[in-house]
Amino acid sequence: MVSSSSFYCFLPFLILIISYTQNPSNLFANGDMNLIQKTCKTTKFYDLCISSLESDSTSPQADTKGLAIIMARFAMANATNTNSFLSSSVLVKNNTSDSLMKKVLKQCANRYMAAGSSLQDSVKDLGSELYDYAYMHVMAAADYANSCHNAFKRYPNLIYPPEIAAREEGLKHICDVVMGIIDNLAY
Repeated sequence: MVSSSSFYCFLPFLILIISYTQNPSNLFANGDMNLIQKTCKTTKFYDLCISSLESDSTSPQADTKGLAIIMARFAMANATNTNSFLSSSVLVKNNTSDSLMKKVLKQCANRYMAAGSSLQDSVKDLGSELYDYAYMHVMAAADYANSCHNAFKRYPNLIYPPEIAAREEGLKHICDVVMGIIDNLAY
């Protein structure tokens, strides 16, 4: 298992990406920091939820649905960043003769691309108040990350790189936070 500190190494980069790519729409209503704290208390990773939402300037004005969208965008940034990392790793590995490692890294990159697509769908579903579908797409994104790990398990001679393990754990944790927030919307 990867330590939480490994995940938090990636958090500032994710926050930076989100702050420059986020386009808050009319999905947000009036909210405040109390709503953020109340919402985050219902998730598995309170500290991650708080630190992520406090880093986004639109969070204090967001309602619960808006908070879920913000966190889903953090998850999308994580998946996209991991896909880029894995894709660049494939390019770096081109100088080696380990075609099996290249193959598995490419599979993993494709899985993280699919995770990003699922998370994009979840944002659309949240905007349309299709909370069950949004939840399903977030759950699928976390499973795509897990399938990368499983790809390495199929080949006992391949070692699952700790850098990928940390990214997997990070995405799963963010997805858990998103699902926890969506649970608040379903009622």
